[in-house]
Amino acid sequence: MSSLKDKLVARAIEEGFDLARICRPWDVPQVPERLAEFLAKGRHGQMTWLEGRSQWRADPSVLWPEARSVIMLGESYTPERDPTETLDQGDVGTISVYARGRDYHDMVKKRLKRVARWLIAETGDETEVKVFVDTAPVPEKPLGEAAGLGWQGKHTNLLSRDLGNWFFIGSIFTTLELPVDTPEADHCGSCRACLDACPTDAFPAPYQLDARRCISYLTIEHHGPVDPTLRPLMGNRIYGCDDCLAACPWNKFAVTARETRYHARDDLNAPPLAELATLDDAAFRAKFSGSPIKRIGRNRFLRNVLYAIGNSGDRALIASAEPHLADPDETVADAARWAVERLKSDANGLDHDA
Repeated sequence: MSSLKDKLVARAIEEGFDLARICRPWDVPQVPERLAEFLAKGRHGQMTWLEGRSQWRADPSVLWPEARSVIMLGESYTPERDPTETLDQGDVGTISVYARGRDYHDMVKKRLKRVARWLIAETGDETEVKVFVDTAPVPEKPLGEAAGLGWQGKHTNLLSRDLGNWFFIGSIFTTLELPVDTPEADHCGSCRACLDACPTDAFPAPYQLDARRCISYLTIEHHGPVDPTLRPLMGNRIYGCDDCLAACPWNKFAVTARETRYHARDDLNAPPLAELATLDDAAFRAKFSGSPIKRIGRNRFLRNVLYAIGNSGDRALIASAEPHLADPDETVADAARWAVERLKSDANGLDHDA
């Protein structure tokens, strides 16, 4: 089987992955307790699907009992430029690196399927496989750690000594018994750069995340108005947040993504808020076709844009917010009111808490 594994890893690299390691579905005994604590403290916020599928996420062997091996694969999306360089430019929006190019879900899944088909061709039709990429209750990061892709850092994301933390994770579950790799050890040491970089203090402790304060969660998963006390801390982040990822010193070993379709679109590196505020539903769908941003819909995206306008300090952007004061979506209208009031109070030299 070792020769099959060597060929499998080589095939995965050939298909575009940067890392390929193997573990067992049951090699994550720490997950049930951690997940139970996370849910019990309500740190999942509105992500109720985590509760509904917790038995699968807690134990991958329950998800597919016939599986005997999990092939964990990593693919770099390291950016060409510093993703935080636009955070002090109030008139533009800042979008998470992974969402500036093509949607990784489709691209990674296609690669996984090609590797899986190759594996069946090599071993026979009796081999069964299932592929997953961030769309099923699979504890990808703990499995990645168990397989040796990297380790879960203090920001809870997976870190690699070879790729930093800029990489996508995919998995192939199979009924084959394959030789496993050694789990990766923690190499964070005393560093807390990621924790200190978080603008909303979303880490109650190292290796713990409260999604309810995380800007990635707030801009993508959270529906309805965002807590007014958190809105000023969001700055101009309109989809996701890379602050904790960008702060990690291990990124010095990362190389720019090989896949050019992950490279940022020019219009998403520093999109003007005034332009984004004009998008109706049709224009939003057209602009973000093929982008993961499309899935949150125009209203949630516009809510984020209006919060960014309110944080811009640019009184000229009042004209971009005012048309949405009567928006049929109450969350959008609320965001517009907040933005206009905040900018007007800035212009009048008034203090405000939110």
